[in-house]
Amino acid sequence: MEERRLSDETVWLSPPTAADTDTIVECCQDPAIAEWVTIPVPYHREHAEQFLDEFVTRGWATDNPTWGLRLRADGPIVGMIGLGAVDESAREIGFWLAPEHRERGLMSRAIALVCDFGFAADGMALARITWHAFVGNHASAAVVRRNGFRYEGLARLGGLQRGVRRDSWVAARLATDPPGYADGWPGDLLGLIATPR
Repeated sequence: MEERRLSDETVWLSPPTAADTDTIVECCQDPAIAEWVTIPVPYHREHAEQFLDEFVTRGWATDNPTWGLRLRADGPIVGMIGLGAVDESAREIGFWLAPEHRERGLMSRAIALVCDFGFAADGMALARITWHAFVGNHASAAVVRRNGFRYEGLARLGGLQRGVRRDSWVAARLATDPPGYADGWPGDLLGLIATPR
C-alpha cells in the first residue's frame, strides 16, 4: 500500500519515522498506555526501533497502516493509530494518545479520519473495522462509541498482554453503519463511559 497522509486541519496523521523514535519512547513511559496497550514494559529505545522497522514499515507494505497523530503537519507525534489485519476486508483499529492531549477530542478526530479512509472505495474499501479493549478501558470505549462502533460483547480472556490473558470488550463499525454516536452499548458501561459532546 502506498503511504497516505490524512488530516482534518486539526489533527494530521502521517506514518511515523525514525525521527519520531525518542518521542515514541517518551510517550510510552505513561502508565496508562502501559496498562491498556500491549507494549513492552519497561519500554526502551530498541522497542521503538523494532516497532518502526518491523511493524510500521512492514504494515504499510501489507495493507496494515499505522499513523502518528500530530497537531501540525510537521509536528511531533502525540499519539498513534493503526489498522491491523483481520482478513482481506476487515481490520482492527488500535490507538494511544499522550496524557497531556487527552480529553480534547483529538483521538475522536483521528478515528474518524482512519475510518473514512478504511471504508472509502479509493482507500481500503473495508467492510468492517473491529475494536478490542481490555475490560475497564472506558476512555477507549467512549471514543469508539462516538465514532459509530457498536458494542458486540465480552470476550472472556479474549486478549493477551505480556503473557497474561485478560477479558476484552469487542465492538465494530461496518461500512454501512453511520459515523455518529452509537446506541446499544450495555447499561453497565453507559454510566462509566463519556457521553457525546
